[in-house]
Amino acid sequence: MRPGERLPPLEIPVTRTLIVAGAIASRDYQDVHHDPELARQKGAPDVFMNILTTNGLVGRYVTDHFGPTAVLRKVAIRLGAPNHPGDTMVLTGTVEEVDGDTAVVRVVGANRLGRHVTGTVTVTVPEGTR
Repeated sequence: MRPGERLPPLEIPVTRTLIVAGAIASRDYQDVHHDPELARQKGAPDVFMNILTTNGLVGRYVTDHFGPTAVLRKVAIRLGAPNHPGDTMVLTGTVEEVDGDTAVVRVVGANRLGRHVTGTVTVTVPEGTR
């Protein structure tokens, strides 16, 4: 781990199943995450991904890169453009700072509408396991 290190991009196909399953798994039963007609009535073109699913995908992106011993210490994200079925979200990341075995990674997830998520992830990777 070193400042400036770039994580390889990860393309995530955003499917209706991913959106609904993520909402159910996180106990988010808001209709905009599973009912297309009600989502349209509320002004959205279709269902859209909830923040907890996005949070999980961002965490997965970082731990997939740093390996099974990586421990997430903090995930701080902000949502932007929604993820709808049929989108592809591309996650990218850059190590911003390193202090011993802990790093702060800036993560961006973009789709056809723009930036879906921006934020930072603090991760610890025990020495000798990288």
